[in-house]
Amino acid sequence: MTMLSGGVGGARLARALDRDDVDLTVVVNVGDDALTHGVYVSPDLDTVVYTLAGAEGPRGWGLADDSTRVMDTLAWLGADTTFAIGDRDLATNLYRTAGLADDRPLSAITAEIASAYEVRPRVLPATDDPVRTRVHLDDGVVDFQEYFVRRRHADTVHDLSFDGATTSRPAPGVLEAITGADVVVIAPSNPPLSIWPILAVPGITDAVTGAERVIAVSPLFGGVALKGPAHDVMASLGLPPGNEGVVAAYDGLLSDLVVDAGDAADRNAIAGPELRVHVTDTRFADPERAATFGSWLCTVASN
Repeated sequence: MTMLSGGVGGARLARALDRDDVDLTVVVNVGDDALTHGVYVSPDLDTVVYTLAGAEGPRGWGLADDSTRVMDTLAWLGADTTFAIGDRDLATNLYRTAGLADDRPLSAITAEIASAYEVRPRVLPATDDPVRTRVHLDDGVVDFQEYFVRRRHADTVHDLSFDGATTSRPAPGVLEAITGADVVVIAPSNPPLSIWPILAVPGITDAVTGAERVIAVSPLFGGVALKGPAHDVMASLGLPPGNEGVVAAYDGLLSDLVVDAGDAADRNAIAGPELRVHVTDTRFADPERAATFGSWLCTVASN
């Protein structure tokens, strides 16, 4: 099984699918990556690794029980610490930054970090090349972290572009993981902001198109995301409301869509000969609930 993932939602689904009977590869968005406080941060990759290790922070990102002495000191010196990194999390980013400075690929560095955290699934960046999500707002085009963190994703998004995508290549193992999978799962991540940057890497959309089963888990509940701007971004980009918009965001890629029990009424509107719609409780932030959901999803994938 291969999963396309953004940050928190994808990380939690990865945890749900981390089972003895599942050979799982997680292909992760790198459009959010940035140079911050002098270090190279890969927020989605780290969130997936930390969550699979059971070490994630209480908000789903960062590390649990991390200290903030470095950020506190930077703030005291007058630095902008809106993008805050915990002390142990900073060590991860320093390790990555040093490796990249030595011309080592991001995929190899990620494998080393995942191994150190004793993570069982394979975690791959979508590409080793720099691909950056650029967000088009009323007052110009900004990078993802400016929009999401510093502006707290309050601006209307008019368009997205993915700098570097056209000349990028999938990281080693990515295409093989997709084409060799019995099922491809798209995580309940923000479709435009977290999954489109993965699909923008040449070859990945074609590989997903060729998969026999592609199951997306909707990030919406009653038409809105529990956290984050997914529904607002989808609407401002012209996608239909609710789960119809999730289907449209993936433009014919899906064979199956999983929606929350509260959105059961959507099934009749979007199901058809080429799209099966499954209804269940898709709230699985809790590890025990995640295990239940993972078992259910594996059963769906095998039928």
